[in-house]
Amino acid sequence: MTEPGAIRRVLVVRLSAIGDIVLTTPVLSELHRALPDARIDYCTKAPFAPLVASNPAVSSVVTPESLTPGASYELVVDLQNNRRSRALVRKLRVGKVTRYHKRNWKKLFLVQFKINVSDGYQSVVERYGEALDGLAVLAPKVTAPCSLYPSPEDRAFAADVLGADGPVLAVCFGANHFTKRYPLERFARIIEIVTSETPARVLLLGGKEDEPEAKKLIAMLPDTVRSRVLSLAGKASLMQSAALLSRVDAVLTNDTGLMHIASAFGKKLFVIFGSSVKEFGFMPWGTEYELFETPGLSCRPCSHIGRSKCPKRHFRCMMEIAPEPIAARIVETLNKNSA
Repeated sequence: MTEPGAIRRVLVVRLSAIGDIVLTTPVLSELHRALPDARIDYCTKAPFAPLVASNPAVSSVVTPESLTPGASYELVVDLQNNRRSRALVRKLRVGKVTRYHKRNWKKLFLVQFKINVSDGYQSVVERYGEALDGLAVLAPKVTAPCSLYPSPEDRAFAADVLGADGPVLAVCFGANHFTKRYPLERFARIIEIVTSETPARVLLLGGKEDEPEAKKLIAMLPDTVRSRVLSLAGKASLMQSAALLSRVDAVLTNDTGLMHIASAFGKKLFVIFGSSVKEFGFMPWGTEYELFETPGLSCRPCSHIGRSKCPKRHFRCMMEIAPEPIAARIVETLNKNSA
């Protein structure tokens, strides 16, 4: 067992992607609490560096390209655990390396044979925490929430955009893979119901790749609704989006990185899962959420990351999720909060 006093320099490695990195922040908080005098560096790809750059637990952020070969660390926590991260670690002078165990064989059983061999639900946050088993630095369980720290400039941007004119529903309608995307016309239906039954404004968020889809979504809305919908998809930076999510009242979202960003601010989430299943461990951490899915399908999950098309061509995992019940729950929440 490694004693805390022997650890002065720590490197945490998680190269991608948005949601995965946000889900490492509880471990960062626990490390910093247990090792307040240690230097904790974080290695990730450059596009994701802003997610941890202002985290008070992190001394500095390095990329795979800027990580100095031969750099010395008493402890490396590899939360990526793939070929590239292992190659990076081999170039360092390291006292001890601990790694996140992905348990890909369990995912394989679930995807290929629809056999769940997991013993109850376990969040990936808890599995990240298990990477520190054997180190006398953490409590038995990780309990810290996800955490993000938008800059004052990012927060000012969000305040200027949203103001203080009533409740706001953020809609994160994109996702990297088709089978994780709820159909746009159904998002449009939810927005139409919510704006007819609440005073809420709607904020569309996403990356540059989502900007054309945002335009299609807005075009599906009645003229009377469009004036209450603002799209910043592709127009706000990652941390500007985080600052915006910190100010909204609720979030409607696919299984996407923005879902986890919103969880860092304790927002009520309305989560839509298509090919995703909770058994993979990527449910929101430390915040209230409601999950909408189609249980009992023999073809689900068809992938542990998502697919570019439905392999069965019916897309029942999404098409059997009606928009009206989702809208009703959002309306109830927004009106309750406004009362």
